[in-house]
Amino acid sequence: MTDLTRRDVARALLAVPSGVALVALPDLRRAMFSAGNPLSLRFWDSAKATLGSIEAGVATVGDVQRWVESTGTEPILMTPSYFVWPEEDERGPVADEMFTRLVSYLEERVAAGEIDPDALAAGDQEARGAYEELQERWLSTPLADGRVPGFAVSDEQDEELFAAWDEEEAFALSELRRIVEGLPKQPALPAEALAAAGARLRALLALPGYPANVLRACAGFDERPLPDDDGELWLAVAAGIAGPVSDLSDSGDVLEEFADLDGELRLEDTALANLCAIQHADWLAGVAALARMGPGVLASPERMARLIAESEDIDAEAQDVDDLDATEGMFASVVSLWAYLGIVDEGDVLTPLGWWGLPKALERAWSPAAD
Repeated sequence: MTDLTRRDVARALLAVPSGVALVALPDLRRAMFSAGNPLSLRFWDSAKATLGSIEAGVATVGDVQRWVESTGTEPILMTPSYFVWPEEDERGPVADEMFTRLVSYLEERVAAGEIDPDALAAGDQEARGAYEELQERWLSTPLADGRVPGFAVSDEQDEELFAAWDEEEAFALSELRRIVEGLPKQPALPAEALAAAGARLRALLALPGYPANVLRACAGFDERPLPDDDGELWLAVAAGIAGPVSDLSDSGDVLEEFADLDGELRLEDTALANLCAIQHADWLAGVAALARMGPGVLASPERMARLIAESEDIDAEAQDVDDLDATEGMFASVVSLWAYLGIVDEGDVLTPLGWWGLPKALERAWSPAAD
């Protein structure tokens, strides 16, 4: 017990039911005292108060986290600069290493008297600020091997996220191909409609503002010229709606727009945010349903939400009204953009062009060659 830190004791107390921990607290305190590691009265009082709040059902997760952090050697879950440590069971090797390194560093600072755990436990704001600053500085300071802890953890999380995204996308692509191959009738290329849609699209993309700016961003045409072939142009834009290639150009943005937190988002910002929020499974379910039913089926935002909720192509639990409303809201942006490409008509009804092109556009968006 001589080597146990406040953090060790706090974590051990939280690892058992709060009632059990409260009963064991006096004996644990006496044992620590006998071992020559008495900790402090402030710590034991804070432990009793926190465990009592947990037992009474009034302590929040934040309260408990703050208490563990007040031990002086527990890294802050979220720093003032918004660096967030992954949950313990979700940390990769790099995050686990950096977390352990920081705990050791904080232990050294406590031993050196640079961190006052009693002041932290008492809620001293100045001590808390110094504690946060110390960790911020460590996270942004290169280690001997050149790695910057905060960046190293973030990079690992990004890699894990991208890997999971790629895996989900690959599965969705295989399912899409399976569904399309199983269609009793394959849609024919509506050449005349595609040519007309291509001409309209070229004229539209030359205009400023919405929806041209969103469609250009989706297809990545802010950074490269339009293709000469109408089919290539149409598929690039249709695929971009399902998997936006880039963000909106910020040339028209001003600082005041970002500072006004109470202001409404621009139509183009809302549209692009909705497109990016739609999951692979929802795209798969919606487009698969339209492909099976063929041209002439209603593809309104409300209908799309219902088709997705009732789909047998994805594993989805029963959705409540809020889920349906959220899906409908996101597909409101999709369907409005589909109309500019001739995927749906003015009544939100799927066209022969949409029937032919949507599966191809989705396959293009999810294929590695499209990256």
